[in-house]
Amino acid sequence: MKTYQQVWQNMNGKIFQNSLLQLVEEAIIREQANGHRLKVCVGSDSHVYGNMIHYATAVVFIREGKGAFTFIRKEKELQTISIKERMLNEVNKSVEIAYTICSILDTYGVEMEVHADINTDPNFKSNVAMKDAMGYILGMGYVFKAKPFAFASSNCADMMV
Repeated sequence: MKTYQQVWQNMNGKIFQNSLLQLVEEAIIREQANGHRLKVCVGSDSHVYGNMIHYATAVVFIREGKGAFTFIRKEKELQTISIKERMLNEVNKSVEIAYTICSILDTYGVEMEVHADINTDPNFKSNVAMKDAMGYILGMGYVFKAKPFAFASSNCADMMV
């Protein structure tokens, strides 16, 4: 499996050269200085194009009552895998980012949720990974959200993948 990774960007396509840790800390300091109460939601989505899988991971900063902004990372992987494995790859990408930023969020008292682009309805294909995804995210100690409440993955990452 070969991965092609891009740097972090916003929803308008502006590329950031700083690390995610720097982006997150600078955003928290700026937003809290402006009096905003924050919550961060992390989620990933993917789309298959032939034997290439395009992933997007979103780190969404919600300003309580004042809108939101997002940092996005896009990746491409050359592989063919099952729907369950792809859903769990999405969750793994989200957990990886959540783990990377959790200490900064704790330092500044910012809550975090990890969103999975997995449908709670068993009639949908993605549901095959529901129990595993929920166990993984909850087992890591994070708040878990699935569709229809998983907007970081279902909406933000989905728009960019």
